[in-house]
Amino acid sequence: MKRFLLAIAAGLIAALGTVTLLWWYGGASKPETVSVSEGATLTSLCPELDRRGLIPGNCTTYRLFARLLGSADGIQAGEFEIPAGTGGAKLLDILQHGSPVQRLVTVPEGMPSILVAEKLAAIPYLTGPVPDIAEGSVLPDSYSFARGEPRAAVVKRMQAAMERTLAELWPARKPGTCPVTTPQEAIILASIVEKETGKPAERSAVAGVYCNRLKIGMKLDADPTVIYPVTKGKPLGRRILRSELNADTGYNTYRRPGLPLGPIANPGRASIAAVLDPEPHQYIYFVADGTGGHIFARTYAEHQANVRKWFAIRRARGEM
Repeated sequence: MKRFLLAIAAGLIAALGTVTLLWWYGGASKPETVSVSEGATLTSLCPELDRRGLIPGNCTTYRLFARLLGSADGIQAGEFEIPAGTGGAKLLDILQHGSPVQRLVTVPEGMPSILVAEKLAAIPYLTGPVPDIAEGSVLPDSYSFARGEPRAAVVKRMQAAMERTLAELWPARKPGTCPVTTPQEAIILASIVEKETGKPAERSAVAGVYCNRLKIGMKLDADPTVIYPVTKGKPLGRRILRSELNADTGYNTYRRPGLPLGPIANPGRASIAAVLDPEPHQYIYFVADGTGGHIFARTYAEHQANVRKWFAIRRARGEM
């Protein structure tokens, strides 16, 4: 009987020692990702951890060790990377105190909604269809998302960010500097500014040109407004055709004075701010300078001289 009891005790000690070793050192044989939903507890998550072989022993044993040897903190919601060989103790610490995986989708300034939709559709971690995205309704920025989140929810956050930005910038505008009378008109003009210049420092000056033109009833003559009805904002990949310059699409600002029917892209905060507080000047023309920026002019004669300089640059480059 004594030997029997000693054998049982030895077995229990060995089993306890094995589980203890696993608590500190054991774990999955390969890296794993664990997703924890909002409000989940170790008890509710444990069956999945057990099924995937991430915990030592079974759920009852693991919860006991967690209670005796681990922190009393709750587990976090989010997605967590679990390295190969992670023991039960480290697993619990990751779930309680680790940094969740951050997944981001970035909308660059000036990206049209058709490309925003394509980008969201291509992310395999998101679910559900991409809803219709009105042009100019999302704020360019980087947005975090969780694995399994609906694409519609991400779009809603992007649009809420634009609404907040407009609510902040519109009341602070300088009246009289630019004849845009509604936040939507500001978005339309800002989208043109966004597509016309690749230099952030020029946004305010370009906005000033278009504001000056609107004040005197002069056509905006913006090439991106010709391209938008053709490609929905995607790159044209060729020169604009004469027929496209002559087409009265409602967007083509070579055909009519004033703003087009709607935005031609999703403008960033800086371009919206530039429209609401443009650089004060007398310029009504600008043309590329060959460096990605522009040369501005007050008169048509000055502008024509600048155009001739630009053509000379293009000829020297072999572009004409």
